[in-house]
Amino acid sequence: VQLQASGGGLVQAGESLKLSCAVSGRIRHQMAWFRQAPGKEREFVAGISDTGLTTLYADSMKGRSTVSRDNAKNTVFLQMNSLTTEDSAVYYCAAGGSSRYVADYRYWGQGTQVTVSS
Repeated sequence: VQLQASGGGLVQAGESLKLSCAVSGRIRHQMAWFRQAPGKEREFVAGISDTGLTTLYADSMKGRSTVSRDNAKNTVFLQMNSLTTEDSAVYYCAAGGSSRYVADYRYWGQGTQVTVSS
């Protein structure tokens, strides 16, 4: 399984961004997004079941983000709204796990940088 995250960039506070994760190989994994800011540990952002019917969010992202997937296109998405400077981080997609914990995930993408300016 290979994961390729994209869609990051520089935005202003209050704006939106949609990240994508292209998946090759066996794609019917539960997927998740994590992020890591400089000097901080990697943290869970959102997760989605293999069918897309169940989603899970970190408290910091509830109400302003949506995780989704298109299994026909082997792609997982993370729509983020009302971004703040606290959301600045490298965002990673991950597969093969089933929890909020980094160690639980077997496959990782290379990360995409999100920078939110004030």
